[in-house]
Amino acid sequence: MTTPLTLVPGRRPDGTPHLAVSGEIDMSNIDALADALSTTAGPLVLDLTDVEYLDSAGLSVLFAHADRLELIATPLLAPVLRVSGLSDLTTVHGID
Repeated sequence: MTTPLTLVPGRRPDGTPHLAVSGEIDMSNIDALADALSTTAGPLVLDLTDVEYLDSAGLSVLFAHADRLELIATPLLAPVLRVSGLSDLTTVHGID
């Protein structure tokens, strides 16, 4: 069964690409996230504030793009972002 995931692309007022993600990110739907990240060139703001779950498969996709991502997350995701080390590789807003 595929876990619901919604991806909404856009741009911030300064023109930086923005991708709002909602639902759960896991091995059943990481291909959609990987495709969205791969088709957006340059820096990208990834808004994870509506993500309810993030597993290791989802983390792997984020790690592959960490050098160009700026994350927006909630305290719910803080433990997984910190323990995995992803928060050390990219800027993360909203988890403190």
